[in-house]
Amino acid sequence: MDDKVKFEMEFPIHASPQLLFQYISTPSGLSEWFADNVNSRGEMFTFIWDGSEEKAKLLSKKSGERIKFRWLSDHEEGESYYFEVRIQVDEITKDVSIIVTDYAEEDEIEEAKMLWDNQISDLKQVLGSA
Repeated sequence: MDDKVKFEMEFPIHASPQLLFQYISTPSGLSEWFADNVNSRGEMFTFIWDGSEEKAKLLSKKSGERIKFRWLSDHEEGESYYFEVRIQVDEITKDVSIIVTDYAEEDEIEEAKMLWDNQISDLKQVLGSA
């Protein structure tokens, strides 16, 4: 299996970091833009799209700042890949951005980036900041 390549994307977003954090860190918030439905039991999250589900383990969470998950399929294969959604506030301008860190196989990076573009676009719609 090919090694996955790490990539990062930045999305300027007009919303308060506190509100944003609710949307990236809670099952109900994630259900609004990331997946059709999200359930959690402790640190295990189940993401549901069109009837198929993927489980992810919550690796870390820093209130108001970031959340990091590892897909169970990667975890079971002993892989250390993860995806992280981080809220960044520019100290001078107070502009808020979301930084997404994820991994994809080299020939799937463009597809993965388009997927994140669409996901974050959905998030902006939900927030009314599109």
